Amino acid sequence: MMPTIAPTQTLPIVETFHSVQGEGVWTGVSAFFIRLAGCDVGCPWCDTKHSWSTKHHPQQTIETLVKQATAVNPHMVVITGGEPLMHNLSQLSKNLQESGLRTHLETSGAHPFSGQFDWVSFSPKQFKLPHQSIYPQVNELKVVVADARDLEWAEVQAERVPKDAVKLLQPEWNSLDSLSLIFDYVLKHPDWRISLQTHKFLGVR
Repeated sequence: MMPTIAPTQTLPIVETFHSVQGEGVWTGVSAFFIRLAGCDVGCPWCDTKHSWSTKHHPQQTIETLVKQATAVNPHMVVITGGEPLMHNLSQLSKNLQESGLRTHLETSGAHPFSGQFDWVSFSPKQFKLPHQSIYPQVNELKVVVADARDLEWAEVQAERVPKDAVKLLQPEWNSLDSLSLIFDYVLKHPDWRISLQTHKFLGVR
């Protein structure tokens, strides 16, 4: 059965592309990415600062986005940003799932949760605290680590997500000491894993 799509609903889109998931639990899996524009978290080391403003990116209908995703037959569709929860994701996630697509969300959780997802990757930031509605939804907690203070932040966040959530520490790409810091921490705290941005090593999006 074809999904009921609201053809007039649009979202500001930075880019869509077919690649593999580069980080986290689903590393290496075929994924179609929908990168939404708009972010007010303001991470200084962000590698997608061009996505922060919604003014310079075209609007696309949900119908168009679903057609693009189904055409490449990915294992999953990843909604990312920017900060995607700045937008109501209920219709987009519903139509993707009704089209038979597995849906994943990548978010800092800084805005109220919306949508229906098969997997939620939560990467909280101290620059803008998470909204309370995100915590029950989390499947994967992924904390970017630049220094030891981020490890303390990670443990605070781990206390708030479901017990079965996978817990990941990811080195900040430009911090030379972060990888060794995480490596040593994971050896002493076996409930945590290391996540690497493998797409950067591969030289792909």
